[in-house]
Amino acid sequence: QVLLVESGGGLVQPGGSLRLSCAASRTIFRINIMGWYRQGPGKERELVATITSGGDTNYGDSVKGRFTISRDNAQNTAYLQMNSLKPEDTAVYYCSAGPGRTMAYWGKGTLVTVSS
Repeated sequence: QVLLVESGGGLVQPGGSLRLSCAASRTIFRINIMGWYRQGPGKERELVATITSGGDTNYGDSVKGRFTISRDNAQNTAYLQMNSLKPEDTAVYYCSAGPGRTMAYWGKGTLVTVSS
C-alpha cells in the first residue's frame, strides 16, 4: 500500500523553481510532522525541511531562504517550493511523515535535476 506519494520533480536550469507535492494516504490516521529529505549522487540523505501540524518549520542550512515548506492538513499534503535552484540541489527528494517528531513513513522519492 502506497502511503506517501511525491510528485513535481523534473529538470530545471540553475536559478529556476520547482514545487514538489507529497500526498499522504488517509490510511495514516494521525500525522504530526511531515518533511522532505534529499539524497544526491554519492551523498548521504540530508534534511531539507520539516513542518508540524501546527505550522512549526525547520530547514536545512543549505536551503534556508530558498525553499519553503507548507502543508494542507485537511488533505494530508505537504509541499516544497524550491526557488533559486542550484546544481548542488540535484537529488532524489523524499517525502516523510510521522505521528510525533519521528519520521515513520517514507515516499519513494522524486528526482530533481538542476543543470544548464
